[in-house]
Amino acid sequence: MADESILILADPNGKAWEFAQKVYQKLNSNPKRERKYHLVEVEITKFNDGEIFTKILENVREKDCYFIHDSSMNPQDWFVSLALLNCALMRSSAGKINDVLPYIKYSRQDRMVDPRTPISARVIADIITLRANRVLTADLHNPASASNYAIPFDNLKAYPVIIKHLKEKYSEFLKNAVVVSPDLGGAVRAKSYAGRLELEVVLTDKERKKAGAVEGMTIIGNVEGKNCIIVDDMIDTGGTIVSATKTLKEKGAKRVIMLDVSGPFHSSLMAPASDKLKDYIDKVQVAPPKISFISNVDAEVHTDPSKIRENLIRQVNSKTLWEKSILNAASKGIKTFLEIGPGSVLKGLLKKIDPSLEVKTLGTLQELQAFILSQS
Repeated sequence: MADESILILADPNGKAWEFAQKVYQKLNSNPKRERKYHLVEVEITKFNDGEIFTKILENVREKDCYFIHDSSMNPQDWFVSLALLNCALMRSSAGKINDVLPYIKYSRQDRMVDPRTPISARVIADIITLRANRVLTADLHNPASASNYAIPFDNLKAYPVIIKHLKEKYSEFLKNAVVVSPDLGGAVRAKSYAGRLELEVVLTDKERKKAGAVEGMTIIGNVEGKNCIIVDDMIDTGGTIVSATKTLKEKGAKRVIMLDVSGPFHSSLMAPASDKLKDYIDKVQVAPPKISFISNVDAEVHTDPSKIRENLIRQVNSKTLWEKSILNAASKGIKTFLEIGPGSVLKGLLKKIDPSLEVKTLGTLQELQAFILSQS
């Protein structure tokens, strides 16, 4: 009899690993379940020149494989590693390749915004369809983009969990509330939530002269004396949410809370944007980074965000302080260090202090931001 076990694959060094573990544990928690699920590690690494390398660490021949990808990765790394991993699965004779993509990068580029521009969401779909047999995602930016895929495509919704949470935790808030779409494009999503919460919908119409910058906003509907629930599927710079919330407060809104549907899996929301949101929104949750920063200013290990930002700005080039910082960090159990830039200063110091310590080289601050988010 053929082995009908199902494999759940993820990168143990990525943000999707913890999620994959929970899925694996949940599926195997029922002893009466006939099919067995196995958790399999994949390797996604980079060569020194930046090329990506992927490898599956167990036999997948004729197995039903579900690859849970890390949606917090840099978009280019996410895309290339997904294409390469799918190719590796195909060449390893996997029975079925199911891509679990909590957030699909490039999904907002779903049309030609100007002449001589690509439809990037279609390009992603074409590459995925080459190898995969099925895609599972959640709250696709534009549900119509599912038509780009010539394979089964499951667009799951977050509203059952979110609405249950709102009713349990915000029952008083909901008695005098409206659901707000931060732009006209999100009107259908807002109506969906409003219908299930039995609330009215308020729309906003934003004027955007360039990507990431909102120039003005008009509120369509009455919010005076109301509590507002803003529902959005992604946050980039936070500009749209900040403008919407500021305008709502100016129009007499009492309290504002925000629902970022894909927040647990995707966010390019950095600390400055978070601070902006907190100035206007009554409830916003930003997960602290699961990473410590080693300061060469005071040779201490920091996890407090304000201290991290302060020390990132106040850099001191002192070899003695760096050595002291590394020794202090190593004594606290930290084994991996990050270095920004093309040099290899840290690598030389680590080799001198303790050859077992590891260094990861990041080329730019943008790569550092992406790494921080992947560890959040």
